[in-house]
Amino acid sequence: MKIDEPQDSDYAETKITYVGFVDPYGVEGLLILRSGDGKEFHMRAFSGEVARHITNFTEGQRGAIPTIYNMVEEIAELNELVLVKIKVYESGSVLRANVYFTGKHDLVMRNYRASDAIALATFYNIPILVRKNLLKEKMEA
Repeated sequence: MKIDEPQDSDYAETKITYVGFVDPYGVEGLLILRSGDGKEFHMRAFSGEVARHITNFTEGQRGAIPTIYNMVEEIAELNELVLVKIKVYESGSVLRANVYFTGKHDLVMRNYRASDAIALATFYNIPILVRKNLLKEKMEA
């Protein structure tokens, strides 16, 4: 399995430009991803807890991380793997992501929650690729 897949051309690398909440109680998260050409993808309907982790990671705060991140890191280290990118796409009416590792061998973990994959990507500072058909022209206020 090769990490550089031919269908990479269907994806654009993005950066997180905003993380916040839909509701005043911080229950539902919202984030905006922007590609190099200025197109955006607005993502919501994920937990406020994940939004808070993403915010902390973008601000360099990595002290209080969920134990699942430690588990992923330990499994990767034991298998001599490094997380290298994620790819976000639609699967029916939900967002999913593939998580890509490389090392002694390549590993792709498929069909995970996009918000969790984005949090991992933010924690490890790796590329977040979004399927181009999800990106839209930036709306002017």
